[in-house]
Amino acid sequence: MKHYIDFYRDLSIDDLKNILELAEDLKKKTKAGIPHPLLQGKTLGMIFSKSSTRTRVAFEVAMYQLGGHALFLSANDIQLGRGETVSDTAQVLSRMLDGIMIRTFAHKDVEDLAKYGSIPIINGLTDDQHPTQVLADLLTIKEHKGTLKGLKLSYVGDGNNMANSLIQACAKAGMHIAVASPEEYSCPDFFVEQGKADASKTGGSVFMTTDPVAAVKDADVVYTDTWTSMGQEEEKEKRVAIFEKYQVNKDLLSHAKKDAIFLHCLPAYRGYEVTEDVIDSPCSVVFDEAENRLHAHKAILVHCLS
Repeated sequence: MKHYIDFYRDLSIDDLKNILELAEDLKKKTKAGIPHPLLQGKTLGMIFSKSSTRTRVAFEVAMYQLGGHALFLSANDIQLGRGETVSDTAQVLSRMLDGIMIRTFAHKDVEDLAKYGSIPIINGLTDDQHPTQVLADLLTIKEHKGTLKGLKLSYVGDGNNMANSLIQACAKAGMHIAVASPEEYSCPDFFVEQGKADASKTGGSVFMTTDPVAAVKDADVVYTDTWTSMGQEEEKEKRVAIFEKYQVNKDLLSHAKKDAIFLHCLPAYRGYEVTEDVIDSPCSVVFDEAENRLHAHKAILVHCLS
């Protein structure tokens, strides 16, 4: 049984290569109108404790195009949201579904679904990690740059779930990642050490700093995310003041390579973490990146459920 919960643990270096090639192949088939019902008759339960646009649409359409069925399960509509244990939920759903995708707050909830259930579990996002997004990111970078190995990705902003998963993904892909965050909002050492462990095998590197200019210097890819994630709304005013100098604008982007591309997992808060003249510029590939959620998620589903 294959889970897709933790990018570092659940994908080997070879797995990453294979799943990216699968995503590329499935995208070509989709664009060419070639049916690919690889999950005919399979059913995916999608548990959402956090709201979603891209994750829900991508997984639901992906299952449809793969010949299967996706079942939306809001935390407000199932017993898990009314006090039923994760253990009981996992065991019940394992009797009816072929897999579960969950988007939630606590990473432990995802781990517990895998521990007590008997079907593959896919992590659609937690407060700690966002492994489904980073596969779409790597697919997008490879499309625009032709390769991954040896490229430099600079992430500027909050050391959140997105930054943690990017460290894991870039290191496994043989890329150089530089992360610039305020010291008190830096990524946990746990993820940095994981990244360094994989980078030592792939020829990549992990560089942590508080200086956004140092991070962005000679970057092939510049990436940012919201300064205030879901569940942190009360901290917005405080965070805006702290992260002001971490805004990705034309001035900061000028330190990257001339052909650098800009990524953002969306939703973007224009005028905060990124200016409009960057996100709407020719270097921005954020909508290619959003579309690639569909193709990357198809590859994840086939990897886990076939």
